[in-house]
Amino acid sequence: MRIIRGLDRVWAYVRSAPGTYVWLGILFVTTVAMHHMSPEFEQEFLRQRSTNIHELSNNPVRVLFASAMWIDGGRWLPYAVLYTVFHAQAERWLGTARWLMVCVAAHVLASLISEGALLWAVKNGMAPRSSLDTLDIGVSYALAGVVGVLVYRIAVPWRYVYLVVVLVVYGVPLATHRTFTDLGHFTSMAIGLACYPLVRGCGKAWNPKETVAAFRG
Repeated sequence: MRIIRGLDRVWAYVRSAPGTYVWLGILFVTTVAMHHMSPEFEQEFLRQRSTNIHELSNNPVRVLFASAMWIDGGRWLPYAVLYTVFHAQAERWLGTARWLMVCVAAHVLASLISEGALLWAVKNGMAPRSSLDTLDIGVSYALAGVVGVLVYRIAVPWRYVYLVVVLVVYGVPLATHRTFTDLGHFTSMAIGLACYPLVRGCGKAWNPKETVAAFRG
């Protein structure tokens, strides 16, 4: 009976964040497909679904959508954990429509801004022309946007602790490595922070202290 109750709770949690787990299911299928591709075919296949400058110039809508359906590196399980910790929480809090707005804004705007910065670097001789076809797929920009908007899910003063951690996680790589991907991640996180108007009316902020007290008593 305990197993059945546990499964019921898991299923109820999944149903409370349908967009998150439908997306995660698609990623599972595409990840399995990647593992059946030869290395040479995989690189070319993913490059055609990449938000690099070349593909954005020719098929912007297609690649912006397609790039969010594949995982760079082919490891699905870590994303299952991250989607459950961040995406599912955000969707349950904001509702599917608002959560999706954050994801789309972060993924699309960060892709365009980071690739625009890369194009500027190429034109000014600061990056090689081969960068125009750089492989750039994955769901990390949308994830960073959701991580950013979740700042408002946490009550003060814990909110500021979370915000500092987020700024360190996304700011340090940008300051030290300065790649277009690091810029994209930081931009996505900032877009999530800018989505504050979407969180209004979404209920009381979560207080970790209250959760700990309820667990103890």
